[in-house]
Amino acid sequence: MFNFFQKKYFLRDQLEDFTDIHNHILPGIDDGAADVKASMELIESFKKIGISSFIATPHVMNDYYANTPESIGNALNLLKAELNSADKTKVKIKAAAEYMMDQAFLELMEKEDLLCLKEKMVLVEMSYFQPPINLNEILFQLQTRQYRPVLAHPERYAFFHSKSLNRYSDLKGRGCLFQLNALSLVGHYGKNMQEIAYRLLEEDMIDFLGTDTHQMRHLEKLSGAQLSKKQLELVLPVIQRTRETFSF
Repeated sequence: MFNFFQKKYFLRDQLEDFTDIHNHILPGIDDGAADVKASMELIESFKKIGISSFIATPHVMNDYYANTPESIGNALNLLKAELNSADKTKVKIKAAAEYMMDQAFLELMEKEDLLCLKEKMVLVEMSYFQPPINLNEILFQLQTRQYRPVLAHPERYAFFHSKSLNRYSDLKGRGCLFQLNALSLVGHYGKNMQEIAYRLLEEDMIDFLGTDTHQMRHLEKLSGAQLSKKQLELVLPVIQRTRETFSF
């Protein structure tokens, strides 16, 4: 008989010395932290769940957030200066980006002007409404230039949901790594996204974990996030792989 009172485990207890590889904590350049004060408040809240190491990944979207290495670098330097003045020297932060896969992204790629998570790993995303028409071409061009695409929150693309997970398998076959959003584990984006998240974990398709934090309510939800023993066992290897791959 199913035990409705089975023990739950706090996800935050597993995140000590974890590097968050997907977040929007840089000030004033996308839909994340609005200013330095908001960035500092987010970092302080991250500390409560054991995270003090970050790869900041602001959006690069041609029509909305036309960020460049220069604009991202300026925001990073501004935040680092504030961290130093506040004596937050234990906080480690560097910057990459979350790239929308569109025509402008192809042009950036041709210039080899991409900010990567590590070495040639580049965080990419798609529209939630439909994949790029030329998705396969984009993935091919990335591989041709020796980049390794890390697809942000694959569980959130409803157009890929199916019983067979064939479309996810195809992406993996084309060299994509997958980064799961931590909040998907507790249904923050909806039940369908949560179910796909665990199916992808069960099929060993998830490579890395990130928070995708934009605002304080995301961290409040993460702070209270609880998983069953089975759920935790599925995600622990991903947490460890993320920790080992991106610690700095």
